[in-house]
Amino acid sequence: MPHGEHGRPPTPAERWAAFRESPFLPASVLVLILAAAAGLFAGSYTYAMANPTPHTIPTAVVGAYDQPQGGRFITGMEKALSASLKLHPYDNLPAARAAVDDQQVFAVLDVPEGGNTVRLDVSGASGATVAQVLEEAAQQVGKATGVPVVVLDLKPLQKGDPRGLAIFYISLAAVIIGFVGAIQLSVHAWALNPLERILFTAAYALLGGFVIAAVVDWMLGALHLPFVESWMILALTMFTTGMVFSMFNTLFGRWAMIPTWGLMVLLGNPSSGGAVSWPLLPSPLGRIGRWLPPGGSVNAQHTAVYFAGHQHAFPFLVLTAWALVSCAVFWVWRHRHPGGRQATPAHAAP
Repeated sequence: MPHGEHGRPPTPAERWAAFRESPFLPASVLVLILAAAAGLFAGSYTYAMANPTPHTIPTAVVGAYDQPQGGRFITGMEKALSASLKLHPYDNLPAARAAVDDQQVFAVLDVPEGGNTVRLDVSGASGATVAQVLEEAAQQVGKATGVPVVVLDLKPLQKGDPRGLAIFYISLAAVIIGFVGAIQLSVHAWALNPLERILFTAAYALLGGFVIAAVVDWMLGALHLPFVESWMILALTMFTTGMVFSMFNTLFGRWAMIPTWGLMVLLGNPSSGGAVSWPLLPSPLGRIGRWLPPGGSVNAQHTAVYFAGHQHAFPFLVLTAWALVSCAVFWVWRHRHPGGRQATPAHAAP
């Protein structure tokens, strides 16, 4: 029979205290977190991509679009799309096509004065999904209204990327490997001091961005990249996501993967506009995505590949702002980061 202090059964409070000190508590929490993450991962991508639906599509209009024939066609398009065409009038066709190059509009609707044919210029490079939806709707509306329609793709996708997904894939690789690299530094090189950690993050970002671009362009030939520009965008993306994890690791310790995964994978990638163009995304995602690192990476890479000479500063400002804020938070609270090594004082000379 048990006797004495050591022989009595432990109380519930003692059992809970022992459980809290054991590895079973974090393991149990991880089981719950991973189950929730699996559901959220499937849900976020399904919500954003499974049934893309147009909401508002910026469209340039030229000519007699306000005449009965043009008005009838536009009304039919809006009914067919269950959306509104946000019309931007231009004086001539070259000015409207320049707006496509600047990515201000996704298509050009030309209604010639006195003509009986409507011309719709789409841009596959601006968004393959949007171009496909517009082309299919235009053909249906043309038959229904008796208005002949001619559809032309002003900016077709490259032959090795017929669905326009290669840019999304390379940006996705840069985002995920960027923060996975920071995780591996924390596990296998935990003794790195703060400045050393930042420098090694920059090193694997530069090398990783080069390898991604080289594989996709030189080895596979899937995309013909403006190599240096694409490389630098990928490197900046990897560095940014790596430092975002380091920031969260400083703030939340061993649970840093939760906010990193939520920000980059659950929210950032589906809303980036890479797989589904932003006019077809649910409205909140279309707005939020441009302000997150995955969206900035996709937008910068997309313009570099298909709209040379029309690059915008905004996606680079997004990536740079996230990188600077992450580095600043990591540096200011570096004493809280679970890593680094103590500097040992030198021995006095005899």
